[in-house]
Amino acid sequence: MAYKTIDDLGDLNGKVVMLRADLNVPMDENFKVTNTARIDRTVPTIKLLMKKGAKVVVISHFGRPEGKGDMKNSLSHIVNDLQKALGNKVVFVEDCIGEVVAKAVQNMRSDEVLLLENLRFYNEEKKGDEAWAKELVKVADVYVSDAFSTAHRAHASMVAAAKELPSAMGLLMQEEVDALTKGLNNPERPLMAVVGGSKVSTKLDLLNNLVKKVDKLVISGGMAHTFLKALGYDGVNETNSLVQLDMVDTAKEILATAKTAGCEVILPTDLVWAKEFAANAEHKTVDLNNIPSEGSLLDVGEKTVDVIKAKMAECKTLVWNGPLGAFELKPFDEATNEVAAEAARLTKAGKLTTVAGGGDTVSALESAGVAKDFTYISTAGGAFLEWMEGKELPGVAVLKRA
Repeated sequence: MAYKTIDDLGDLNGKVVMLRADLNVPMDENFKVTNTARIDRTVPTIKLLMKKGAKVVVISHFGRPEGKGDMKNSLSHIVNDLQKALGNKVVFVEDCIGEVVAKAVQNMRSDEVLLLENLRFYNEEKKGDEAWAKELVKVADVYVSDAFSTAHRAHASMVAAAKELPSAMGLLMQEEVDALTKGLNNPERPLMAVVGGSKVSTKLDLLNNLVKKVDKLVISGGMAHTFLKALGYDGVNETNSLVQLDMVDTAKEILATAKTAGCEVILPTDLVWAKEFAANAEHKTVDLNNIPSEGSLLDVGEKTVDVIKAKMAECKTLVWNGPLGAFELKPFDEATNEVAAEAARLTKAGKLTTVAGGGDTVSALESAGVAKDFTYISTAGGAFLEWMEGKELPGVAVLKRA
């Protein structure tokens, strides 16, 4: 592997390891964690480090406190969940730098884990402040990063901290990088990408990168409306769709680049029209030449689903970011559910490697009941997207082998 792993750190017995995790988990108004996935997926790295005799000090950000401490964004709320998932006592420290941290590290037992307070209570974290990073890691001997989902940000705890100590990626970071490398950088071909989302403008870099890398590209969601407009389907308008008229020429350029690169672009051939943007709204499937001028285009139709499934069957690797329609509103989740089910079936049959990521994508696949059947589901949002855009992530680059 091109990056340093825990195996490269040598003997960790008795050493203090600072583990940069991403414990930015969803929480309700009563400070109860509503999804423990990020906690659960950090546990294997903590357990491995403890098995090697290390004293583990966990650091993370939480929420957006903008440099000010407040109880709403305190990591103290996740102590019980982390403790339960880990099966070891978690001692919470009410700061992430200073004498209180030094004392806590000095007094910690080998069967305990320390959890420090929210890194973003300090503005220096987001600024990437090197002096502050030195203060942060002064209690540790070794640095390990398991926060791939924050790796696109050059924050102090992600980059400057890693430069101060012998450093490596944890098991979750390693999983993420391995999966994305196999999915996009070194895939088994043919390679298909599914990209959904509301606007072309938000995924411009992604589309421009993918058309040069993949063999087949499915463009769906609201952004497909702009591409349909670019192809001359004038029934798509600003009233019934999410078309971006100022991006039509850009869409034409992307299609031209795809043609030159030999990338087959798959766009909707039929759409599900609804009288209003609401769950269970009156709806019907329409072809591209008979789109009502009012209402909302909320999903792709069965003909489009059949085409996507047929093209998918020709492929060896699938990378997915974004639902095919307004999946949060029933029954406009049907296309996403059906394509996801087929991807899961091909994965279980050993015919397809499937990698997916992004908040809406994960929610859609979980809603479809197939997330567990994909080869890999990324915990990252922005970092996953930037990797797909072909950008180097500073929090990963800093862990490269010399």
